[in-house]
This record gives sequence, structure tokens and C-alpha cells, in this order.
Amino acid sequence: MLRQRGERAIARRADHGAQQERISKAVWSILAGKGIEHLTIRSVAAEAGCTTGLVMHRFPGRKALLAHARDLLHARTRVRVERLEAETGTPRAALRAILAQGMALNEDSAQEALVWMGFLAASVGDDDLIALHRKNNRAWRDRVERLVADAAPDWGPARVRAAAFALVGAAEGAAQLACFDPESYSAETQEAMLDSLLDAYGLA
Repeated sequence: MLRQRGERAIARRADHGAQQERISKAVWSILAGKGIEHLTIRSVAAEAGCTTGLVMHRFPGRKALLAHARDLLHARTRVRVERLEAETGTPRAALRAILAQGMALNEDSAQEALVWMGFLAASVGDDDLIALHRKNNRAWRDRVERLVADAAPDWGPARVRAAAFALVGAAEGAAQLACFDPESYSAETQEAMLDSLLDAYGLA
């Protein structure tokens, strides 16, 4: 009897996880493919193939969906940059790899840039969403600042911070521009821009 109860509990947890993943994918798909204005409880339910009640059980409103999308973006990015940092041999190689992954160099990263912009647009006038964006964006900026300091150990804190801000701004700006003008801001153009900037700072 106890074993059966345990098995049912495990099955419920697995089902809950599968439902959560399905809803997360639906939120991501709508934000990246249709835009922020189409993100509603109803549209997420339709995309996920479930009821609106199930979506609302996980996320009681649109704001919760947006916060989930931002957290999901941060989590995806964190996993990727931690892997890249572990795989690269030098601080400068890690810095370039991590900045490059933040650009719109392929379909997946272009989708991430669109989700980022959609969340930011929806956050205007909402202190809670802005606070979430600032927290996650500062974590990303702090990582870049640490890598700049590792790559240029002779630099003072002010110089490291200025370079980190410039590099983050360039990478994120290129990603947003590439989403709407991929011909002008191709992957090759974005990477050439990044290499030129790193070279100018003596971090290539």
C-alpha cells in the first residue's frame, strides 16, 4: 500500500513537471514568435494544448507568465555561460565566448533576444518586473566584469567596470538590432564588431 502511494506521488510529480515544461515552452514560443501583445492566459493554453485553468493554476496572470519567461531566459543563459566558461582555456577566451553567446548569432539566440525585448517592453511602469530584470541583468553584468578583471589583472576597478559596461551594451545592442535587420547585422558582422571592440580594449 505504501509503495503504491509512493509510486502515485512520483507519477504526480512527473506529470506536474511535464505540464510545467509544456507551459514554459508555450510562453517562450508566443513571446519569440508572435510578440508580447499576444501573450495571454488563453493563448498560452492554446499553444500548450491544455486548459486555461491549468495555466492559471501555475501562473495566475499575465504578469506571472512574463516573470516566468524572464526567469527562464536567465536560467538558460546561466547554464550556457557556465559551460562556456568551464570549457575555455583562458579568461580572454571565456570573455569572448560569453559575450558572443549573448548576440543573435543563430535562431535560438535570436529568439532569446526577442523574448528579452518583449519582457523589457512589458516592464515599463511595473516596478516588480523592472526589479526582476535588473536583478538578472546585474548578474550577467557582474559575470562579464569579473571576466574582464581576470583578463586584464593590471586594470583598476573603474577601468574594468567601464569596459564591462561597454562590452555588455555592445553585445546586447547588436542582438536587438540583428532581430529586425539580420541582413545588416549578420552573425559574421556581429562577431567582427565584437572582435574589433575587444581588440580596441586590448582584450582580444
